[in-house]
Amino acid sequence: MTRFSADWLSRREPHDLRACNAFVLAALTTSLKHVPYVRIIDLACGTGSTLRRISSHLPPRQHWQLVDSDLDLLTHAMAVPRLPGVTVVATPLDLNRDLESALDESVDLVTTSALLDLISKSWLERLVVEISTHAIPFYAALSYDGRIWLSPRDPLDVAIIAAFNAHQRTDKGFGPALGPAAAAFAIARFKAVGYSVIRGTSDWHIGLDDHEMQNEIVAGWAGAAHKMGKLSFADTSAWLTRRRDLIAAGRSFIQVGHVDFFATPISMR
Repeated sequence: MTRFSADWLSRREPHDLRACNAFVLAALTTSLKHVPYVRIIDLACGTGSTLRRISSHLPPRQHWQLVDSDLDLLTHAMAVPRLPGVTVVATPLDLNRDLESALDESVDLVTTSALLDLISKSWLERLVVEISTHAIPFYAALSYDGRIWLSPRDPLDVAIIAAFNAHQRTDKGFGPALGPAAAAFAIARFKAVGYSVIRGTSDWHIGLDDHEMQNEIVAGWAGAAHKMGKLSFADTSAWLTRRRDLIAAGRSFIQVGHVDFFATPISMR
């Protein structure tokens, strides 16, 4: 699976927190309000941002199983202070190979953040089958959906974004990724197996003063776009220079589209 550094995950976490869709989170909170002890599995947990983002909205007594293949990220996740009444265990696991062993009927909720756009259609099918077989509610946050707005505009923005979105569909360790189509596909599949789905946008709004985050994002887009071979190195480099100049001048605004959704078996509603 594509690896992400703890530094990058830490940098994006404040934006994830602000982007969290309150309507979707309220649906999750309401569904569990009468559960005295909530057992949660967080897939591809990274440094534990999902736990930090939503644990205060859940019943006080919680047990989290944090699942990731990256031992360094799991170590970061386990080191973070947590609320009283919340217990946490770490499970190193290759989700591509061993997804089914992570889930069983003793779980009240499966969560994940910023994962679905990285995985393949076949893996997502496995996930839906496994979750629906055990009738487990599923909360997926921050799936990138292909929408990007840049201000001011640049003549190469459309081509760079198109190439980046194409790169998002390449193999990230699970086979050819669904990329921007992931959330819509997942929602359709959950509905097809008898789930009710609440969805909403959770876009990043990265302001004029957030130079570090903007620079990292546009550099990542430029690198991914160049790898697709649709743009010359000179054009990509010139675009990146122009965007960096706008960022340095405090004139750049970036919005990145994401989707949150909460899927529950209709029989549970």
